[in-house]
Amino acid sequence: MFNVVLFEPEIPSNTGAIGRTCVVTGARLHLIGPLGFDIDDKKLRRAGLAYWESLDVTIYESWRDFLERNDLFGPDGVIEAETRARLHLLTKKARKTYAGATYREGDFLVFGKESAGLPEALLADLPDCCERIPMLPDESTLENRSEWEARADELGGGSSVTSHERLQRRDICGNFVDPDDYRISALNLANAASIVLYEALRQTGFAGMDA
Repeated sequence: MFNVVLFEPEIPSNTGAIGRTCVVTGARLHLIGPLGFDIDDKKLRRAGLAYWESLDVTIYESWRDFLERNDLFGPDGVIEAETRARLHLLTKKARKTYAGATYREGDFLVFGKESAGLPEALLADLPDCCERIPMLPDESTLENRSEWEARADELGGGSSVTSHERLQRRDICGNFVDPDDYRISALNLANAASIVLYEALRQTGFAGMDA
């Protein structure tokens, strides 16, 4: 059984759809707060349909709460190498791809919130856990790329030189891709979770994969 972890999810319909996927694949869902919606939100229930009632889901107050309650800390209070191998942090800032990772039953597939992904500090603490889903560059996918870039800069998270330099200074682990390769193109959270989960299931011999 795999564990799908959503870090501070913001859009209830995404979480509902991911919960539905977890049910049909036998995966557990972990929601790390603060959540951007109420757990009884109608949009969440609508996306999950009746599957939500059959879902194995746990809610946590914080990342630390998640680590502690799943016994992911070692005796000295740090995440040990053997435990890190069970964590897969999905981010656009990783060199390794999700398909190049090795999955084992019980692994945790961790996805960041829709607006910002996983925190930089978390990625820097666990660089060997970072993985990405390959995507085409913006110029190959977005006809209105310039409009996206302008909007991203307004929100403070765009592809400006200043943003790149700041990210580069924080890249102390050498694991992030070149900041100049920043891209706006991104998958919907529910799609990304399904892609990675099914690769993990394929590697571990999920029923029907070889049919």
